[in-house]
Amino acid sequence: MKNTSLLRRISAMLYDGLLILALMFLTTLPFIAARSGGPVETNDNLLYQVILAVVVFSFFVGFWTRSGRTLGMQSWRLQLVDSDGGRPSFGAATIRFFAALLSWLPLGLGFLWQLWDGDQLTWHDRISKTHIVHYPQDAS
Repeated sequence: MKNTSLLRRISAMLYDGLLILALMFLTTLPFIAARSGGPVETNDNLLYQVILAVVVFSFFVGFWTRSGRTLGMQSWRLQLVDSDGGRPSFGAATIRFFAALLSWLPLGLGFLWQLWDGDQLTWHDRISKTHIVHYPQDAS
């Protein structure tokens, strides 16, 4: 069990990104139906924006606290663990979620930081006191 590479992280994020897009699409359907098929204007619809944010938050924090893995992480044999090697708490997962957003703000520098960090940790790994490990496929 070792910290995972940046390439594996990005691969899992791409997979999860597709799942998030599908969830956002499904979440948007009732708003389209309420407008009789008309487009949903995101700029003036605070409820819509909040609901989409809650869906994304619930996806990540829910998976991380329940199993330590999103579906994308599971596909790449990745596991989110706390400093003791266990599943992260709701609080740690919440901190990680918002810290990951901060890691994206400076053009993803918080993620790229892993390349220079001696422990291969990102900013959000350090802030949340969690990290992602890779479990190689069994040899059997």
